[in-house]
Amino acid sequence: MGRIKKLSTAVFLTTTLLFLMVSCKEEPKKENTAKEEVASEQTMQNVISPDFTLSTLEGETISLSDYKGKTVVLHIATTWCPFCNAEAPYLEALSKDYKSKGVEVLLIDVKESKELVQEKLKDKHQLTFPILLDEEGVVAASYAPDGVLPDLARDEVMLASNLVIDKEGKIQFMSLLDSKNFDAELVQLKKRLDEIL
Repeated sequence: MGRIKKLSTAVFLTTTLLFLMVSCKEEPKKENTAKEEVASEQTMQNVISPDFTLSTLEGETISLSDYKGKTVVLHIATTWCPFCNAEAPYLEALSKDYKSKGVEVLLIDVKESKELVQEKLKDKHQLTFPILLDEEGVVAASYAPDGVLPDLARDEVMLASNLVIDKEGKIQFMSLLDSKNFDAELVQLKKRLDEIL
C-alpha cells in the first residue's frame, strides 16, 4: 500500500513538473510573437515605402513611383492563398468606391506564372485594377518586417497582407495575415484610408 502511494505521488509530481515546464516555455513565446508583430507594424508606419518596378499581366511596366500624388492600396497575394481569394472581391469593390478619391489598388502576385494568375485571380474575381508579377518574390520580401515569423521566407511573411501608401510614398497602414482576426472585408484598412484622405 505504501509503495502504491509513493508511486502515485511520484507520478503526480512528475506530471505537475512537466506541465509547469511546458507552460513556462510556451507562454512567453506566444506573448513575444504578438508583441513583435505589433511593434513591427507600428515601426512600418510613416516609413517611406520601397520603390519597385514590376510587369503587369498585360506586359506593361509599372513602378510604385508612378503613383506619387495618389494613395495606393497594395495587396500581396498568391492564387493558392484562401485569405487572398476571400479579400479579392472586397479589393475590387474598394477600387471602384475609392477611385474618385485618388486611391489606386495594386495587387502583387508572388512567384506564380502569368497564365495561372490570369485564370485564378484576374478572371476568377473579375479584377479591374493592375496585377503585378513578382516572379522572384523580391518586392514582397522588401516589405517584410524584421523579426516577424522568422521561420518563413521573407516573401511568404507578406502573403495576404495589405498596405496603404500615402501621396508622399509613406506607409500609413500595414496588416499582416492574422488568421484568428481575419478582416476579409478590409474594415480596418478602409477606416485608415478614410482617416488619411
